[in-house]
Amino acid sequence: MMPGKIEKVKIVCLTGGVISSLGKGITAAALGNLLKRRGYSIGIMKLDPYINLDPGTMSPFQHGEVYVTADGVETDLDIGHYERFLETDFTKSHNVTAGQIYDSVIRRERAGDYLGKTVQVIPHITDEIKSRILSVAKNFDLLIVEIGGTVGDIESLPFLEAIRQLKREIGQKNIAYLHLTLVPFLETTGEFKTKPTQHSVASLREIGIHPDVVLCRSKKNLDEEVREKISLFGDVELESVVSVPDVSSIYNVPNILKESGFDIRVLELLSLPLEKTNESAEKFGKEWDKFASSLLPHEEKIRVGIVGKYVGLHDAYKSVAEAVVHASAKKNVSSELVWIDSEAVERGIADLAQLDAMIVPGGFGERGVEGKITAIKYARENSLPFLGICLGLQCAITEFARNVCMLPGAHSVEFDEETKYPVIHIMDAQKGLKQKGGTMRLGVYPCRLRKNTIASMAYLKADYSEEEVFERHRHRYEVNNAYRDRLAENGMIFSGLSPDGLLVEIIELPKHKYFVATQFHPEFRSRPTSPHPLFLGLIEAAIKK
Repeated sequence: MMPGKIEKVKIVCLTGGVISSLGKGITAAALGNLLKRRGYSIGIMKLDPYINLDPGTMSPFQHGEVYVTADGVETDLDIGHYERFLETDFTKSHNVTAGQIYDSVIRRERAGDYLGKTVQVIPHITDEIKSRILSVAKNFDLLIVEIGGTVGDIESLPFLEAIRQLKREIGQKNIAYLHLTLVPFLETTGEFKTKPTQHSVASLREIGIHPDVVLCRSKKNLDEEVREKISLFGDVELESVVSVPDVSSIYNVPNILKESGFDIRVLELLSLPLEKTNESAEKFGKEWDKFASSLLPHEEKIRVGIVGKYVGLHDAYKSVAEAVVHASAKKNVSSELVWIDSEAVERGIADLAQLDAMIVPGGFGERGVEGKITAIKYARENSLPFLGICLGLQCAITEFARNVCMLPGAHSVEFDEETKYPVIHIMDAQKGLKQKGGTMRLGVYPCRLRKNTIASMAYLKADYSEEEVFERHRHRYEVNNAYRDRLAENGMIFSGLSPDGLLVEIIELPKHKYFVATQFHPEFRSRPTSPHPLFLGLIEAAIKK
C-alpha cells in the first residue's frame, strides 16, 4: 500500500482509554448523526480485537446483544447504535474482528499468495486491516472507524498500528484521531481527576498516534480549568478537549456534542466544508430533533416488563429496550422497563401484576424457558398486552398447545427431544450441523401478512405494505406444521407466513387485547423516527389498558 495509489478518502478513527464501556459506540454514532444532518454520507465501522469470527457464539452475559444486519451477519451491538442513530442499514463489512483478519491472512498464506514470504503482523495483518477500512471508506463522504477495547490492550495493537500507518498513506488532512477517555469525579473531594486521561493519552502517543480531539466522559460537564489541564498535559488544543457528561438518554448525546462544536472541529481537521446541506439532510435533522424533544418525561407512564434469562446485563436486550423507547416517544408516553428474570418467574417470586405490557425476547438454551412459558400464560389469561420475539413466539406456541389445545408436555425439541407433542422442531437445513457459528437462519426474509389481522393493521397504520414485509431473523427452530390445524382450531391465527406458506412468521390471538408473537426480530428494524409497527401496537395497547 503506497502513497499516491489510494483513492481520496476521509476517515475519523475513535479509540478509547482507561476503561471499557465508556460509550465509544454511542459517541461514534452521535458524530455520524451530526455529520449526516450537515449533508454528508456517513459510514461507520467497528473493529473488534477478539479472535472470534463474530459474536454469534458469545454469551450475552459477557458481550451483550448479538445484532443481525440485513445481509444476515451476526455483529457487535454497536452496529445497532450506528443504524439507529443514522437510520441507515449497514452490512457485514462494517464489523470486522481480529478473527476475520487472521483467518483471511492465513487462508491467503495457505494458497501461496505471499510467494514464500514470512507472514507477520506488520505488514500483512496491518495491511489487511487497512484494506478493509479503505474498501468501506470509498463508499462514503466520511468513514468513522471505532476501535474496540482500550489503549494498552495487547489485542488492539495491530488495529492501532494500522490506523497509525493510514495517516502516512492517505495524508494528514484526510484522517483525524479521536480519543475517548474517563475523567472521574471524586465526591469526597469534589474534584475531577485528570491523571487517568493523561496516562491514556500518553499511552496512545507512545504507539505513534497523537489524538486530534480528546473526548472526556464524566459525571458532569468539565470546567475550564480541568479542560486546560488536559489540554496542557495531553498536548491538544483547548477547543479539542470536549466534555461528554452523563445524560438522561443516549439520544441526547448528539446535541451535547453539537453544543461543544465537536462536529465543526472534526470537519475542520479534515478540511471539509461545514455544510453540504440537501433536502434529505434537512428532513433527517428536523425529524431527529422532533424525536429528541419527545423524550421529555410525560404525564402518562406505563411499565413494560422484559422477561428473559439475561436480564442481569441489560445490553443483552439492547435493541428491544430501544424499540420500546422509540414507540413510547411516538405515542407521547414514558415507559419504565421492568427487568424480570424468567427463573424468578419459575420460582413464583416475580410480580407480573405490576406490568402494563410484557415482552418475551429471544434467547438460547433451556434455562429459564419454563418461566417464560409461565409468564406468557399469565399474559394470555389476564389480557396483558404481549409481544413475543423469536423464542418468545416458540414459548407462546408451547404454552397455548399445553393449556388451550390440551397437549400436555408439548414442547420444543430444542429442550425436550422426547416430547410427545413437538410443536417446535428444528429446520431441515439445520439438522446435523456441527458448526454453530453463522449457520442459523440469518438476515432478511419476506413475510406475507394475512389481511384484517392485528399484525397487518399495525403495519398498515405505520405506512408499511399490508401484503408483504421484510424482517430480520436469527434462529434454528420453527413451528411444526403438523400442529398448525390444532392450534388454529383453538383460536390461534397465523397472521404472517413465508411466501410459500410453509414457515410461521407471526401468530396472534384475536380475542386478546394485544397478543402477538413473531419468529423474526422486529427490534432490529426499529428506528427513533420510525418505530416498528408491532412495538407501536404493544405500547398503544398498554396505554389503553
